[in-house]
Amino acid sequence: MSRPSYYLTTPIYYVTDRPHIGTTYTTIAADALARYKRLCGYDTHFLTGTDEHGLKVQRAAQERGVTPQAHADEVVGHYHTAWKQLNISHDDFIRTTEPRHERVVQAAFQKLLDAGHLHLGEYKGWYCVSCEAFLKETEDPSPKCPDCGRAAEWNSEATYFFRLSRFQEPLLAFYERNPGFVRPAYRFNEVRARVKEGLRDLSVTRTTLEWAVPLPFDPKHRSYVWIDALLNYASAVGYASDDALFARRWPADAHLVGKDILWFHAVIWPALLMALGVEPPKMVYAHGWWTHNGEKMSKSKNNFVRPEEVAAEYGVDALRYFLLRELPFGLDGDYRDASMRQRYNSELAGDFGNLVFRTLSMMDRYFGGVVPEPATEPAGPLAEASAGLYRDLEAAMSDLQYSKALDRIWEFVRRANQYVEERKPWQLNKDPNGREALGCVMYHLAEACRILGLAVAPVMPATAASIREQLGLPAEETRSLQEALAWGGMPWGGRVRRGEPLFPKKDG
Repeated sequence: MSRPSYYLTTPIYYVTDRPHIGTTYTTIAADALARYKRLCGYDTHFLTGTDEHGLKVQRAAQERGVTPQAHADEVVGHYHTAWKQLNISHDDFIRTTEPRHERVVQAAFQKLLDAGHLHLGEYKGWYCVSCEAFLKETEDPSPKCPDCGRAAEWNSEATYFFRLSRFQEPLLAFYERNPGFVRPAYRFNEVRARVKEGLRDLSVTRTTLEWAVPLPFDPKHRSYVWIDALLNYASAVGYASDDALFARRWPADAHLVGKDILWFHAVIWPALLMALGVEPPKMVYAHGWWTHNGEKMSKSKNNFVRPEEVAAEYGVDALRYFLLRELPFGLDGDYRDASMRQRYNSELAGDFGNLVFRTLSMMDRYFGGVVPEPATEPAGPLAEASAGLYRDLEAAMSDLQYSKALDRIWEFVRRANQYVEERKPWQLNKDPNGREALGCVMYHLAEACRILGLAVAPVMPATAASIREQLGLPAEETRSLQEALAWGGMPWGGRVRRGEPLFPKKDG
């Protein structure tokens, strides 16, 4: 039986700067979801990449005195380095300057023209280069972009318009049929209300821009960067090039995006797909923004949180854990060094790392590192505490509520630590008649560590791998997560290999 497909994406990131906490957050969230789906048995395809065309990239290259392609190549290198360091398990990395993508952009424009969804006209209006977006009509003689606050530029040129206005009612009908299309729900309500106000045709080409994909039917015109960018989700899985692959992967199951680009993904993208005769994606999830110590991050303030610096101090898995535990996915968050250190020392070093380390230390001390057979007490309080763990994780992860999933895991961590204090293995070891009971306690603790290693694997993959190695288990779990989380899967008679503490405590 073939495995069900699950296709998820991050946005493709502008090549104007190296990765920061915002791009890292989206990508780690997508990676955790991809890893979770793989553990559950899905044929998962995880796409990320870079958005390399447009006026913003062209100007960034000009300021540096290099070609746009050379500029893009350099920045893309930073992304590859960062995603490798952060243990991102993407299956594909698409660049919009790749021929496989540019061919699809041209094919899509030709199809839009042939179907009557484009018309030639003239555009006049204010444009934000930084956001690559048009502003609403305004009487302000010097307007600023409502999203980034930068000054807008007046733009007047011949353009092809996409007849977006045609799709107001089809979009509203689609939203009605698919109430889970935009998450969180309150974002969906915002999108729907704005669409009800009416849609204007969208300028989708430029004649004054060189660094963009030329149209096949009118080479003077080049693709508007957002149309180019959105098509990456389809071009990467075979649209207009591999029908079998596209049928396998499409529609995408989840697009993870920042809230600032929700309009493009929840309105323009599905309308564009409808015009092309393609089914829209199943879900778009818009998350919030991160500030740093209460302030918006910006180049002028030089207050960006650089993920490589945090990872160097605390470790990659600790960074992944913090970003997904600190707040519900969808809300805005504030990165504070004190919060990172507190969670690290209390939850990772104190709760989780300490449980694994002392369990394996006692296994070494009391049983020579061999996992004992649980002769009595085949079930107990830890088995009860783990019951329903898969059900709860599935509910949380299906809703992309990483913090809720981690809350549930930590309930089990705390219960396991409580179990140690209740059963007091060090006292059982002193009791001549306590050997059998001690064996049961230590088996149950080893089993708890095994289950926890599986549960945290999507968020902390390196930690999960270390736990399996220390428990003497194979590197890969061959069963589905639902099967593997069932109590009693730890084989007895094997030898553990205690390592260093997973999360050494930090001073200060």
